[in-house]
Amino acid sequence: MRTLAITQNITLDGSIEMLGDWFAAQGGDVDMSDLLEVQHRHMGAADAFLAGRQTFEDLRGYWPTVIDEDTTGVSAYLNDVHKYVVSSTITDPAWQNTTVLSGDPVAEVRALKEQPGRDIVVTGSITLCHTLIEAGLVDEYRLYTFPVVQGRGRRLFPDGFEVPTLRRLDVQAFRSGITYSSFAPENP
Repeated sequence: MRTLAITQNITLDGSIEMLGDWFAAQGGDVDMSDLLEVQHRHMGAADAFLAGRQTFEDLRGYWPTVIDEDTTGVSAYLNDVHKYVVSSTITDPAWQNTTVLSGDPVAEVRALKEQPGRDIVVTGSITLCHTLIEAGLVDEYRLYTFPVVQGRGRRLFPDGFEVPTLRRLDVQAFRSGITYSSFAPENP
Protein backbone atom coordinates (compact mmCIF):
# COMPACT_ATOMS: atom_id res chain seq x y z
CA MET A 1 0.00 0.00 0.00
CA ARG A 2 1.22 3.49 -0.86
CA THR A 3 2.24 6.00 1.81
CA LEU A 4 -0.02 9.01 2.23
CA ALA A 5 2.09 11.85 3.61
CA ILE A 6 0.71 15.17 4.77
CA THR A 7 3.36 17.83 4.21
CA GLN A 8 2.65 21.18 5.84
CA ASN A 9 4.32 24.47 6.59
CA ILE A 10 3.45 25.30 10.18
CA THR A 11 4.06 28.14 12.61
CA LEU A 12 5.66 27.65 16.00
CA ASP A 13 2.21 28.05 17.57
CA GLY A 14 0.76 25.31 15.36
CA SER A 15 -1.09 27.16 12.60
CA ILE A 16 -1.03 25.80 9.06
CA GLU A 17 -3.43 28.42 7.76
CA MET A 18 -1.37 31.14 6.09
CA LEU A 19 -2.97 34.35 7.30
CA GLY A 20 0.17 36.50 7.34
CA ASP A 21 3.28 36.77 5.20
CA TRP A 22 5.42 34.23 7.07
CA PHE A 23 5.73 31.87 4.10
CA ALA A 24 7.34 32.67 0.75
CA ALA A 25 6.69 30.00 -1.89
CA GLN A 26 10.19 30.27 -3.33
CA GLY A 27 11.98 31.22 -0.12
CA GLY A 28 12.22 34.96 -0.73
CA ASP A 29 15.64 36.28 0.30
CA VAL A 30 16.32 33.34 2.62
CA ASP A 31 18.94 30.69 1.77
CA MET A 32 16.81 27.56 1.43
CA SER A 33 19.35 25.29 -0.28
CA ASP A 34 19.65 22.85 2.64
CA LEU A 35 15.86 22.68 3.05
CA LEU A 36 15.42 22.11 -0.69
CA GLU A 37 17.56 18.97 -0.43
CA VAL A 38 14.93 17.43 1.85
CA GLN A 39 12.07 18.62 -0.34
CA HIS A 40 13.71 17.20 -3.47
CA ARG A 41 14.16 13.84 -1.73
CA HIS A 42 10.44 13.80 -0.94
CA MET A 43 9.47 14.90 -4.45
CA GLY A 44 11.59 12.08 -5.87
CA ALA A 45 9.80 9.55 -3.66
CA ALA A 46 6.30 10.69 -4.71
CA ASP A 47 4.40 10.14 -7.90
CA ALA A 48 1.09 11.63 -6.78
CA PHE A 49 0.06 15.00 -5.38
CA LEU A 50 -3.32 15.35 -3.69
CA ALA A 51 -5.13 18.60 -2.92
CA GLY A 52 -8.51 20.01 -2.10
CA ARG A 53 -10.18 22.37 -4.56
CA GLN A 54 -9.05 25.68 -3.03
CA THR A 55 -5.41 24.65 -2.62
CA PHE A 56 -5.42 23.16 -6.12
CA GLU A 57 -6.76 26.39 -7.61
CA ASP A 58 -4.21 28.44 -5.66
CA LEU A 59 -1.34 26.24 -6.87
CA ARG A 60 -2.65 26.13 -10.45
CA GLY A 61 -2.81 29.91 -10.48
CA TYR A 62 0.81 30.32 -9.35
CA TRP A 63 3.26 27.50 -10.13
CA PRO A 64 2.72 27.03 -13.88
CA THR A 65 3.25 30.78 -14.38
CA VAL A 66 6.69 30.87 -12.71
CA ILE A 67 8.33 27.83 -14.29
CA ASP A 68 11.07 29.89 -15.96
CA GLU A 69 11.86 31.85 -12.77
CA ASP A 70 11.52 28.97 -10.29
CA THR A 71 14.87 28.04 -8.73
CA THR A 72 13.33 25.53 -6.29
CA GLY A 73 12.22 22.86 -8.77
CA VAL A 74 8.72 22.89 -7.31
CA SER A 75 7.12 24.29 -10.46
CA ALA A 76 8.57 21.57 -12.69
CA TYR A 77 7.60 18.91 -10.15
CA LEU A 78 4.00 20.13 -9.87
CA ASN A 79 3.63 20.39 -13.63
CA ASP A 80 4.93 16.83 -14.14
CA VAL A 81 3.55 14.88 -11.14
CA HIS A 82 0.12 13.29 -11.38
CA LYS A 83 -2.24 15.54 -9.47
CA TYR A 84 -5.50 14.53 -7.84
CA VAL A 85 -7.96 17.23 -6.80
CA VAL A 86 -10.87 16.44 -4.50
CA SER A 87 -13.77 18.51 -5.76
CA SER A 88 -17.46 18.21 -6.50
CA THR A 89 -17.43 21.38 -8.62
CA ILE A 90 -14.36 21.18 -10.90
CA THR A 91 -15.06 19.42 -14.18
CA ASP A 92 -12.04 20.59 -16.19
CA PRO A 93 -8.93 20.89 -13.99
CA ALA A 94 -7.08 22.93 -16.66
CA TRP A 95 -3.70 21.64 -15.49
CA GLN A 96 -1.87 18.78 -17.15
CA ASN A 97 -1.71 15.39 -15.43
CA THR A 98 -4.71 16.11 -13.18
CA THR A 99 -7.55 13.79 -12.20
CA VAL A 100 -10.64 15.10 -10.42
CA LEU A 101 -11.85 12.94 -7.54
CA SER A 102 -15.53 13.87 -7.28
CA GLY A 103 -16.80 11.05 -5.09
CA ASP A 104 -16.46 10.43 -1.37
CA PRO A 105 -12.93 11.65 -0.54
CA VAL A 106 -12.26 8.86 1.97
CA ALA A 107 -13.22 6.11 -0.49
CA GLU A 108 -11.40 7.84 -3.38
CA VAL A 109 -8.15 8.28 -1.42
CA ARG A 110 -8.34 4.78 0.06
CA ALA A 111 -8.60 3.40 -3.51
CA LEU A 112 -5.72 5.63 -4.62
CA LYS A 113 -3.54 4.30 -1.80
CA GLU A 114 -4.25 0.73 -2.93
CA GLN A 115 -3.02 1.39 -6.49
CA PRO A 116 0.60 0.61 -7.32
CA GLY A 117 2.94 3.55 -7.06
CA ARG A 118 5.08 5.67 -4.78
CA ASP A 119 4.14 8.20 -2.10
CA ILE A 120 1.04 10.36 -2.30
CA VAL A 121 1.64 13.84 -0.87
CA VAL A 122 -1.03 16.26 0.28
CA THR A 123 -0.30 19.83 1.33
CA GLY A 124 -2.45 22.82 2.25
CA SER A 125 -6.02 21.53 1.89
CA ILE A 126 -6.89 21.87 5.58
CA THR A 127 -10.43 20.50 5.31
CA LEU A 128 -9.24 17.53 3.23
CA CYS A 129 -6.39 16.87 5.70
CA HIS A 130 -8.86 16.85 8.59
CA THR A 131 -11.03 14.33 6.71
CA LEU A 132 -8.05 12.07 5.92
CA ILE A 133 -6.72 12.27 9.48
CA GLU A 134 -10.10 11.40 10.99
CA ALA A 135 -10.43 8.45 8.57
CA GLY A 136 -7.04 7.06 9.65
CA LEU A 137 -5.57 7.27 6.14
CA VAL A 138 -2.44 9.30 6.97
CA ASP A 139 0.81 7.35 7.19
CA GLU A 140 3.23 10.22 7.75
CA TYR A 141 3.23 13.86 8.86
CA ARG A 142 6.01 16.01 7.40
CA LEU A 143 6.17 19.40 9.11
CA TYR A 144 8.28 22.42 8.20
CA THR A 145 8.10 24.63 11.30
CA PHE A 146 8.70 28.33 10.71
CA PRO A 147 10.05 30.38 13.63
CA VAL A 148 7.02 32.68 13.79
CA VAL A 149 3.96 32.95 16.01
CA GLN A 150 0.85 33.82 14.05
CA GLY A 151 -1.50 33.82 17.03
CA ARG A 152 -4.45 32.52 15.04
CA GLY A 153 -5.40 30.20 12.22
CA ARG A 154 -6.55 26.66 11.61
CA ARG A 155 -4.39 23.82 12.82
CA LEU A 156 -3.30 20.53 11.28
CA PHE A 157 -5.39 18.31 13.52
CA PRO A 158 -9.16 18.71 13.87
CA ASP A 159 -10.37 20.04 17.24
CA GLY A 160 -10.75 17.21 19.73
CA PHE A 161 -8.83 14.68 17.62
CA GLU A 162 -6.12 12.79 19.47
CA VAL A 163 -3.21 10.74 18.24
CA PRO A 164 -1.98 8.91 21.35
CA THR A 165 1.48 8.06 20.04
CA LEU A 166 3.51 9.26 17.09
CA ARG A 167 6.88 7.80 16.16
CA ARG A 168 9.52 10.35 15.13
CA LEU A 169 11.04 9.52 11.74
CA ASP A 170 13.32 12.50 11.12
CA VAL A 171 14.31 15.89 12.51
CA GLN A 172 16.50 18.51 10.86
CA ALA A 173 17.31 22.17 11.44
CA PHE A 174 18.12 24.51 8.56
CA ARG A 175 20.16 27.71 8.26
CA SER A 176 16.96 29.68 7.72
CA GLY A 177 15.72 28.86 11.24
CA ILE A 178 13.07 26.51 9.82
CA THR A 179 13.02 23.00 11.24
CA TYR A 180 11.72 19.83 9.64
CA SER A 181 10.25 16.93 11.54
CA SER A 182 8.37 13.89 10.38
CA PHE A 183 6.22 11.50 12.36
CA ALA A 184 4.20 8.36 11.75
CA PRO A 185 1.26 7.06 13.77
CA GLU A 186 2.25 4.04 15.87
CA ASN A 187 -0.77 2.09 14.67
CA PRO A 188 -1.90 3.56 11.33
